[in-house]
Amino acid sequence: MEILRIENLTKTYGAGENMVRALDNVSLSIEKGEFVSIIGPSGSGKSTLLHIIGGVDRPTSGKVYMNGQDVYAQNEEQLAIFRRREVGLIYQFYNLIPVLNVVENMTLPVLLDGRKVNEERLSELLTALSLSDRKDNLPNQLSGGQQQRVSIGRALMNAPSVMLADEPTGNLDSRNSQEIVELLKMSNRKYDQTLIVITHDENIALQADRIIAIEDGRITRDERIRRAH
Repeated sequence: MEILRIENLTKTYGAGENMVRALDNVSLSIEKGEFVSIIGPSGSGKSTLLHIIGGVDRPTSGKVYMNGQDVYAQNEEQLAIFRRREVGLIYQFYNLIPVLNVVENMTLPVLLDGRKVNEERLSELLTALSLSDRKDNLPNQLSGGQQQRVSIGRALMNAPSVMLADEPTGNLDSRNSQEIVELLKMSNRKYDQTLIVITHDENIALQADRIIAIEDGRITRDERIRRAH
């Protein structure tokens, strides 16, 4: 079942001679539960694509449909709700709130949404992320790998349809990197979440069901490696 459809997506910055075309007429479709890796050189448009899928950055032209809904037909308030409920964003830089502990950082999106925290889900995530004994710690009391696990937990708390990860292992050593990838794959399988990961790490890319390569704002390769679970 298709969860995400992108039609003729273009994003430009600037005007006239200074205009930069970050995305150039990109179209693709992603199925529910797929694990897709997006690769390409720096400046190729990968992060721009991820931010537009996630409702963070508006396209210049083209359409994004998630669960059949036209994402950018929504007003700003609807778009903010979409970002909180439908999308889990994980960045290379963990973006944790320094004065909040692990649990507070993880549950912040739920509370901002005016909803009650699902304590069972929180407990399950703390266990899966090996953070149960760290739940009262502040970010500066955690290692890089632990901080990234908190940011994954925060992204998973609202049970989003799609997880978007932008170089999620960029600041981590190889052991921590593989741990993070295993956690993302676990959420992909256990919660049937669609997972889209931008990476420069070939080892991570090859663990995906499908690899999409982008250069100069265009898709240059779209290869299925294995069937989605």
